[in-house]
Amino acid sequence: QVQLVESGGGLVQPGGSLRLSCAASGLILDFAGIGWFRRAPGKEREGISCIAKGSTTYTDSVKGRFTISADNAKNTFYLQMSDLKPEDTAVYYCAAAGLVTPSTEACKTYGMDYWGKGISVTVSP
Repeated sequence: QVQLVESGGGLVQPGGSLRLSCAASGLILDFAGIGWFRRAPGKEREGISCIAKGSTTYTDSVKGRFTISADNAKNTFYLQMSDLKPEDTAVYYCAAAGLVTPSTEACKTYGMDYWGKGISVTVSP
């Protein structure tokens, strides 16, 4: 079994920065995809950023502000968030797709096999 645990959330002022971490534990060989998702109050779950097959993607609303990265030696990946805005307020989830996941599905919500429980980010004065 693989477990993912998010950390690094909290309260930050507009324009500030936070780095979210996703620590993976269990029997891990590799993932077909790793990504971050969020659910803002009253809104649908949204894919934020993903790495699959060496390709990195970001949703338009975070391009230039958020960066996804991974430290394989620590079995951890990250979401560096800068210039945070009130509309970034949400519960953030990390997720990963197993190796057998087709590349076309490895960044899709339905393609993810492992999920963290979520961590809250609040952007407010």
